Amino acid sequence: MATTLFHLAFPVSDLAEAKAYYADGLGCEIGRENASSVIMNLYGHQIVAHLAHEPLMPQRGVYPRHFGVIFTDEADWEALLERSQRLGLRFYQPPKERFVGTPLEHRTFFLEDPFYNLMEFKFYRYASAIFGQAAFAQIGDTAG
Repeated sequence: MATTLFHLAFPVSDLAEAKAYYADGLGCEIGRENASSVIMNLYGHQIVAHLAHEPLMPQRGVYPRHFGVIFTDEADWEALLERSQRLGLRFYQPPKERFVGTPLEHRTFFLEDPFYNLMEFKFYRYASAIFGQAAFAQIGDTAG
């Protein structure tokens, strides 16, 4: 196990539907759960779905709020893309390539869960772009 893990909590309106989406759809392992939350393993990181007490609303774009995974192996990115397409998961943005021909080049797609949470899945052609390449200012798309 890694020495540090990422943790993210997010709202849902139905725990059974969340478990089905994240386990059957994205392949998460289900961990502890109770009447108001469920812990899941998303590629080695802890995500927690909490029942929301207010209505959940769609976002107007991917910015400023979304979460996801950066794959270090392109085959893993492609496997999740194929799984998502095969299972008919809702794509908020289809797969595309950004910043082609630059040190920031990467492949990405966005999914939207049944509760309007947006997730981005990426693979960077050059690992240096994950945290580096500070000489470049591009981050994401100009329009969300």
